Amino acid sequence: MIEKQFKTLREQLEIMKSKGMTINDEAFAKKVLLRENYFFLNGYRYPFMKSSSDKHFLKGVTFEEMYSLFLFDRAIRNVFLKNLLIIENNLKSIFSYQLSKKYGYKEKDYLRAKNFTSDRSKQRQVNDLIKKMKRQIRSNSNQHTATAHYAKNYGYVPLWILVKVLSFGIIGELFSIFKYEDQIDICELYHIDVSTFHIYLPILSNYRNLCAHEDIFYENRTQKVIPDTIYHKVLEIPKDSEGVYINGKNDLFALLIIMKQMLTDQEFADFILELDGWIQNLDYNLHTIKIEKIMNRMGFPNNWKQLMNIERSFGNE
Repeated sequence: MIEKQFKTLREQLEIMKSKGMTINDEAFAKKVLLRENYFFLNGYRYPFMKSSSDKHFLKGVTFEEMYSLFLFDRAIRNVFLKNLLIIENNLKSIFSYQLSKKYGYKEKDYLRAKNFTSDRSKQRQVNDLIKKMKRQIRSNSNQHTATAHYAKNYGYVPLWILVKVLSFGIIGELFSIFKYEDQIDICELYHIDVSTFHIYLPILSNYRNLCAHEDIFYENRTQKVIPDTIYHKVLEIPKDSEGVYINGKNDLFALLIIMKQMLTDQEFADFILELDGWIQNLDYNLHTIKIEKIMNRMGFPNNWKQLMNIERSFGNE
């Protein structure tokens, strides 16, 4: 195994130069590399390379241009995260309301195994998740302000308080063990069928975690693939030779389709406006490649903004 050696900032710049990159301001480039990390920044080089086999940069590519893609990714990551947090909060609110209304608001009531699926294959999962939630109550009774307040003054922690300290992953797992009728009640609020909702939740959780850890975001692909929707059809997304839509299945545009269905119309319109602003800003800063190359890596079709104007529809295509 070849050992990776430490490189000084100057050596890092020399590597970039050797690949054909233009460094207009070395002092600026060194400052960026020190603050942002050569390894992370270098992950944005691929759209600017001649080909997958030729690792040299296209003629004229500058450090500033590659850095603009890095900053763009950070900006849209934050825009997506802001709206993912809205969805996360909505789900927690809806889940806690539906269960509290039906099964009670004290943990001794709502954390009973009989409140969840009777599917024998999921009984271990039910018991494990109940234990996780009880553990969260214990661990947050002295740390989380609201949890501590209810535990100390009332002797119980209502579900609408507990959900605040549950991760998005646990929320998704919680939905998977709900009784089917409870799943239907929740899905009807979003006009999404249950089977599709099961696919959406882990995708949302995956992207939420990706945002929190500052990983490369714009060209991420998920293992799960979303079902075909009316949005694919109305936008006339082209299909490949196997009849599969080439955009909006497991890319960032697929996430946008999910969020279209889970945000309010106004929230989604604001989201699109902010996202488009950052895309236009990147377009201005690109000189050796076209913005379409980045949009393609994101999975965004040319008419992506029309998604905002398509009416919501229950079910899939």
